[in-house]
Amino acid sequence: MYVGLDPDSPELVARNVKALLNKLTMEQFDSISDQIIAWANKSEMEKNGQTLNQVVGLVFEKATDSRATFSAMYARLCRKMMEMISPNVRDDGTINAEGKPFAGGHLFRKYLLNRCQEAFERGWVQKEAAAAAAASKATEDEYYTAAEAKRRSLGLIRFIGELFKLQMLTERIMHECIKQLLGSVDNPEEEEVESLCELLTTIGVQLDTAKAHANMDVYFSRMRAWSKRKNVSPRMQYMLQQNVIKLRRRKWVSLNSFSYC
Repeated sequence: MYVGLDPDSPELVARNVKALLNKLTMEQFDSISDQIIAWANKSEMEKNGQTLNQVVGLVFEKATDSRATFSAMYARLCRKMMEMISPNVRDDGTINAEGKPFAGGHLFRKYLLNRCQEAFERGWVQKEAAAAAAASKATEDEYYTAAEAKRRSLGLIRFIGELFKLQMLTERIMHECIKQLLGSVDNPEEEEVESLCELLTTIGVQLDTAKAHANMDVYFSRMRAWSKRKNVSPRMQYMLQQNVIKLRRRKWVSLNSFSYC
């Protein structure tokens, strides 16, 4: 199809997998996801998991760059990939606690977790840059760059929440994310508030267990304090009060879909 390209080249992998991701819908989920997994399994011929890692990256970029309605579908794709990646796919440079190379689904999950962690940490750097741009009356290009960073950050949070619901991320990781988002005691950034609301409306019902109740009480105490601060915008105050705090009082039974107002 692509003249002059090696059939196993990264360029060909990227073109084909991107094309498949663009076609992915719930109606065609089984057939398209099988084809994506087939491309990832080309890593059976490698010792460094290169093709699998590339496919993970392409799926991750698509998942965090998509509308909220598709987050669950891409999380489902990742769950299926974790279950279906060949055990013969391995990365000799990525060693587990037993001193053996990660392989198969364990390797897929390792690559995916690395992407999530790197993107989450990178988001904080971008958040600081966006705040600096706003403070310095940024140019139009800088404004759109900051807006894009915010959009992708929210996409990441949604995707992380959906992965947790499918038991691909642990409760410990979720609590660490929430603590990070709650880090600004007196001057929370709008992105922190919005991301926190997004995450808790996605996974609050799964996370608010008897074991975690004390931690959740601390989180909501901080959020109630935020909702009363004068330096928190009315939009964010509404989001905290109406979309999260009241949602917990109703035992996470939602009366309305999540709204940005």
